[in-house]
Amino acid sequence: MSEVALSSKAMVMAATGIPEHGKRNPPPISRTPGSATQLKDKKSLDYVLRSGLAGGIAGCAAKTLIAPLDRVKILFQASNPQFLKYTGSWFGVVNAVKHIQRNEGAFGLYRGHSATLLRIFPYAAIKFVAYEQIRAVLIKSKEQETPFRRFTSGSLAGVTSVFFTYPLEVIRVRLAFETKRDNKSGLLDICKRIHSEGGHSTTSGSTLSHVPKLFAGFSNFYRGFFPTLLGMLPYAGVSFLTHDMMGDWLRSAKLAKYTTDPHPATPTGDQGYESKRKVPLKIWAELLAGGSAGLCSQTASYPLEVIRRRMQVGGAVGDGKFLRMRETTRAIYETSGIRGFFVGLSIGYVKIIPMTA
Repeated sequence: MSEVALSSKAMVMAATGIPEHGKRNPPPISRTPGSATQLKDKKSLDYVLRSGLAGGIAGCAAKTLIAPLDRVKILFQASNPQFLKYTGSWFGVVNAVKHIQRNEGAFGLYRGHSATLLRIFPYAAIKFVAYEQIRAVLIKSKEQETPFRRFTSGSLAGVTSVFFTYPLEVIRVRLAFETKRDNKSGLLDICKRIHSEGGHSTTSGSTLSHVPKLFAGFSNFYRGFFPTLLGMLPYAGVSFLTHDMMGDWLRSAKLAKYTTDPHPATPTGDQGYESKRKVPLKIWAELLAGGSAGLCSQTASYPLEVIRRRMQVGGAVGDGKFLRMRETTRAIYETSGIRGFFVGLSIGYVKIIPMTA
């Protein structure tokens, strides 16, 4: 999540956000009617479409830039046998990239990227729009601007977008996990394979025998959804919360002259809370706020991301049986210890800047 929306325009004024000099040069006429219109516009179809389009385009651009790193990270997280030797070393990522180029060509670095693009646009658009709409409902006044409400807004936006796009995420991971030069699966091939895979592990004490075959096949596209849901809560929540709090700190009276745009265009007066905009940060300060948010959220949710990846590729390894979250967690710990839950985390850190920008 990390992902997109760290630079979302949804961040509204906090209690100590705007310095007094923002009041100079007020508009010659009252903006109260216009402010009410702005509040309504945030809920209009036109605003939803435009903000969703902006979020989707930003997400596609960012994901295309970091696609090679994503491919390597998936191979590390899912413990692909051919890439285990590269994990845990300083130059492991570089050597893994060379391995892919040597055996699959340059296009191998973008394996699964087609599914990424199919997913990232609706994911980014839904998350971008959902956050602003949910935040507008939960935070209607200055008194309601609390860390808990910020956290809840970000979390619900993340969960909403993940639910509707998760099958594409599973397809993307399965495509990226395959490394054979010949007989690779296409998009439709991998969908058929996932749908036809077996049920739960026999060690879990239950199977999917009581579930209709059609539904059981469809449920394969939601393997790892529960740890994904758990991971989105700290990821999205910590991301938006940290970004908001960093923004408030950078806009404080002592730092504002160094971090904020010297030409704020925020009208003031009796205009309603939602019509007031935070003083914009300079580019470097916005990157600092977004990068800090990405760093904190990535670290907080990463163990659950590793568990999710292992569950998503479960049908492609071993006997093809589905391992539950507890079984997957135990398997990772028994194989690699605590470090196994943070394999590839350095790649996640490298991705933060382009994703934030």
